[in-house]
Amino acid sequence: MIKVLIVDDSAVVRLVLKKELGRYADIQVVDSAPDPFVARERIVKLEPDVIVLDVEMPRMDGITFLEKLMIAKPMPVIIFSCLTPAGCATTLRALELGAIEVVHKQSLHDPLKLNEMMEVLVNAIRSGYSARERYKDGYKSLRTPTKTYVENSAMIKTTDKVVVIGASTGGTEALRVLLSALPVTFPGIVIAQHMPENFIKVFVESLSRICVMEVRQARDQDSVRQGLILIAPGNRHIVLRRSGARYYVEIKDGPQVYYQRPSIEVLFDSAAKYAARNAVGVLLTGMGKDGAMGLLHMKEAGAFTIAQDEETCVVYGMPKVAFDLGAVEKVLPLQEIAGELMRQVS
Repeated sequence: MIKVLIVDDSAVVRLVLKKELGRYADIQVVDSAPDPFVARERIVKLEPDVIVLDVEMPRMDGITFLEKLMIAKPMPVIIFSCLTPAGCATTLRALELGAIEVVHKQSLHDPLKLNEMMEVLVNAIRSGYSARERYKDGYKSLRTPTKTYVENSAMIKTTDKVVVIGASTGGTEALRVLLSALPVTFPGIVIAQHMPENFIKVFVESLSRICVMEVRQARDQDSVRQGLILIAPGNRHIVLRRSGARYYVEIKDGPQVYYQRPSIEVLFDSAAKYAARNAVGVLLTGMGKDGAMGLLHMKEAGAFTIAQDEETCVVYGMPKVAFDLGAVEKVLPLQEIAGELMRQVS
C-alpha cells in the first residue's frame, strides 16, 4: 500500500481526494492536513510515502513548507495546484526544490474532469512511490555541476541532424540540466514532455532564461532548425515531418498513447520514419513505457539512441523499458548526455 498524506486548506478538496483515492487498491490515504503546521506533526507520526501538497495555504505557503521538508525529511511530494499563470511560476519553483510531479487541480464538480484529474494524480502518486529511494539519504538535486559546451560552439559543424527528446516524471529538471549545456549552434531539438497544459508557457520561459538556444512552444508547421528547441504544447501530439531538406513539426489532436498526450511514442515514431539515421533520440526519466518502442523503431531505422541511467533518473521507468527492448545504444548519466549529443552531431 502507498501511504498518502493530503495537505490542502480546502476541506472539500481533502474530502473528495480521500474518497476518490480510496477507490484504488494500492493507495491508502492515511490522513489529511489543512496546513503545513498540522502536516508536520502527521508526517512524523504516520510516515507517509507520498505527500499531495497544495501551494496556496494559510500560515505557511506550500513552497516554504516544501523547502523546509526537503531539508528535514525529504520525501516524494506532488504539487496539486490550480496552475494560474502566477501559480505556474510558483510550481516551477517547487520542482526545482524537489517536488516530483505537478497535477492540475480542476473542477471537482465535473465528473469527466474529475476522472481525468484522478487518473493523472494516481499515476503521479505511483511515480512518487517508485522514486522514494532517491529521497532516503536526502534529496539529491539533478543539478550537479556540468561542463558547458557554449565556449566551444565555434568548433561545431552545422548538420542536418535532428534531436528528439522524451521525458516525464523528473523531466523538467533533467531538461534544464541537459539543454543549458548545449551551444547556440546545436541542431534543432524537438521535445515531448509530459506536463499539464497550463504549465508549458512558464516552463518554456524558464528554459529561455538559462539556455543559449532559442526555446519556444511549438506551433504547427514550425521549421526545425539550428539553434532552436521546440517543446510540444500541452495536450497535443507533436510529429516530425520532412519536406525536401526541411524538417518541420505538425501539432495534432488524437487519442492518448500510453495515457499521454503529447506522447513520446508518437514523436519518436515520426522521427524514425522521416529522419531515420539523421536523428538522435534521447529518452529521459519517467514512469511507464511511453517512447520505449518508438526509440527501438528509431534505432532500427539507423538513428543513434540514448537513455538516461538509473542513478540520475527520478523514476527509472521509460529508460529501463527501452533498454530491456534493446532500443538503447548508450546509457548515460544525465550530466554526460550533452557531451554525447555533441559528438553525435559534429
